[in-house]
Amino acid sequence: MTAEPMDTAGPLPAEALLLDEEDTSAGADLKGKVREAWQDLARAFAAVLPQLAPGTVLDVTLDPTASGTGDAVYEVRLTAGESGELTAVAVSNAALPDGYRLDRTAIGALVALGWSPPGVVEGSGDYFGLRLPASDANRLAVIVSRTLRDVYGAPHPAFLTYTATDHDGAAVHVPPLGAARLLAAGDADEEGDEAATERALARFGDKTVELPLADQVAAVVATLLKTTPDALTVDPDGDIGIRAGSAMVFVRVRDNPPLVDVFSPVLTEIEPSQQLYTKLSELTNRMPIGRLYCANDTVWASVPVFGRDFQPTHLMLAVQVMTGLADELDDRLHGEFGGKRFFGEGDKAVIKGIDGERTGMYL
Repeated sequence: MTAEPMDTAGPLPAEALLLDEEDTSAGADLKGKVREAWQDLARAFAAVLPQLAPGTVLDVTLDPTASGTGDAVYEVRLTAGESGELTAVAVSNAALPDGYRLDRTAIGALVALGWSPPGVVEGSGDYFGLRLPASDANRLAVIVSRTLRDVYGAPHPAFLTYTATDHDGAAVHVPPLGAARLLAAGDADEEGDEAATERALARFGDKTVELPLADQVAAVVATLLKTTPDALTVDPDGDIGIRAGSAMVFVRVRDNPPLVDVFSPVLTEIEPSQQLYTKLSELTNRMPIGRLYCANDTVWASVPVFGRDFQPTHLMLAVQVMTGLADELDDRLHGEFGGKRFFGEGDKAVIKGIDGERTGMYL
């Protein structure tokens, strides 16, 4: 968890300020889509913060259920002042349990980003504090984004939740903050990720009944695609198909053990070689989640999601990442190693499943 000091003197857009040395060197590789998601979040912050009415409180939290941080809640609170200033506070070790406290490097990164130690900014109490005029919204947007990403360790903005409230705790409408998930006022402390589960599953009627994993998965995918579960493309094996440019992404539910596999046959009829295996290994090491491998003359990309204690946020992230990457990877690898893309122009895709299983034909 490290961060370099930022030069924010110029009028650069928030997303440009968010690009650090590691990000720009990533180019078009597999980290690119995650980097773009963080840029979207920074842009959203920069647009929203100057528009907040005085007294509005915007809480942004790394979802402890989705991120596996247990009782540790990593959060940033932004408050619009009566005089046009923006005050932000960020959680410190005083509010974190043993095993989840920030080390010296992380604390140094917070200071380098511009945070003042707890208690220095009036009203910050045990939290790190920062106060800036609304005209510095770009700078604050980057500081908050990098705090959540680089210091608190959020792997993707989809792992973030947020609420916006007024003086009386009533919900305040704010435009979407990238891939972060809006919680209804009061949900953050009580419902956590269950709120998203209920909203995604509401179309199934009685929410008190525990639905089968396959139905939960269908509800989440349908929500992402802005359709209904009945309208999803499902092959005879029960795999949900999602077209992503020249690639096809499948969502498969496995029962034993409970698992949701989000995968794509990136290239078929490929000729395996040591150069290919080396390339797939290098790309996998640079992926934020998931893996790439070659089996049965097919290059596969896969992101597994645990089915036990199923969390919609995990599946949303997996689908968002896979649909972006598969379309990018098939062209990239096709140009270097040949083979056939699922929806490649002039290609007649021959799809082979893992261990001979059928993945469905959509051509």
